[in-house]
Amino acid sequence: MTILRLKALLGAGCFSLTLIGTAMNSAHAGGLERGGYDIDLLFDPAPFATEAEATYVMPDRKYKNATGPAGFNFLNSTADGAEGYWVPRIGAKVQVVQGVDCMVDYSQPWGAHTAPGASWNGAFSNVETDIKSNNYAGTCSYKFDVGKGQLRFIGGLFYQEISGFKESLVGFNPFGPSPIGRVDLEANGWGWRAGVAYEIPDIALRASLVYNSKVKLDNISGTLDLTSVGGQIIPIFGATEYMPDSVELKLQSGIAPGWLAFGSIKWVNWSLLQSVPICPVGFPASSCVTGSPVAVTSLDLMYRDGWTVSGGVGHKFNDQWSAAGQLSWDRGTSHGYGAQTDTWTLGGGVAYTPTPNIEVRLAGAVGVLTSGHSGELAGENGYVAGVDGSYDFGNDLVTAISGGIKIKF
Repeated sequence: MTILRLKALLGAGCFSLTLIGTAMNSAHAGGLERGGYDIDLLFDPAPFATEAEATYVMPDRKYKNATGPAGFNFLNSTADGAEGYWVPRIGAKVQVVQGVDCMVDYSQPWGAHTAPGASWNGAFSNVETDIKSNNYAGTCSYKFDVGKGQLRFIGGLFYQEISGFKESLVGFNPFGPSPIGRVDLEANGWGWRAGVAYEIPDIALRASLVYNSKVKLDNISGTLDLTSVGGQIIPIFGATEYMPDSVELKLQSGIAPGWLAFGSIKWVNWSLLQSVPICPVGFPASSCVTGSPVAVTSLDLMYRDGWTVSGGVGHKFNDQWSAAGQLSWDRGTSHGYGAQTDTWTLGGGVAYTPTPNIEVRLAGAVGVLTSGHSGELAGENGYVAGVDGSYDFGNDLVTAISGGIKIKF
């Protein structure tokens, strides 16, 4: 969550106001983003600080007018297009020596879960897809006086684990359950981050620019289960892919006694992920291309780059209570295939500080997932995604609730 600081504008002492950052980001994020990356704890002025938070997101995406491959329309034309999910995060920060701060954290930056089931016309495309991630990170910074404030250089490393499965129909049985095939995949990789920030604590000003690198996944492996049609469980692998790099600019400043304004702009390179070919083990990696005879299936994403713009205002009522509100817009990463269209989100949160060392937070968000259509879309190497199903969706609701605690001394 975004940590907002205000010193001189509020008189004696220092307080932190935690916004609905995680709730907002998780509710409107595009691509496979859930919690994303968050290093705001690194800026806490306390010698030691630790925090834990969790967000539950409830998207209500509905598919309608669904058709299957070659006019397959024997099942339902409607389905639920998204499942609720948790986004946890825990971190700790310590001042190593004067001017040097380091933090470690665990998060789940990426993920997706859709389960429209086997009884809709798009079941040859998707019965259930579930992607999960684990991210273990270490980040440090060095700050020194420059002019009226402090300049801070930021650097760090993170290790990611990605796993998931996808199920879809591989045949149709009008007299009973239809056969379902399943792909299970996992991979891991390393990334790094670098950034710079400038702070003037007396007016609660902070400007930060942080780059998070791509994560190379060159060890994608798993199994393809075709036992429902009399086949076998086949060892498989995927061509080298990358989790996206990102750049985020954050700004905040005190604007009046007890008031602070903030905003951010973030770009995420989701266009890296188009179609992930899945091939049996034993074939050369160079021949594992979506649409080739070697590829037994593929995970089609067909994303474009994501952009997120947000802004808001925070206020301290007294020594115990603070609150904030924020409005965000996220450009959808889907552009003709998939259901991730533009999202508008409004959120608010409160922070309760019973003692100077403890802060309890509660936040929520509500947003609109805008309407659109998913169908055929041409991609790399002449491959066309969406031939196994199409559907429409209207303006749908997404809500989120987030809670957390911070302890420092």
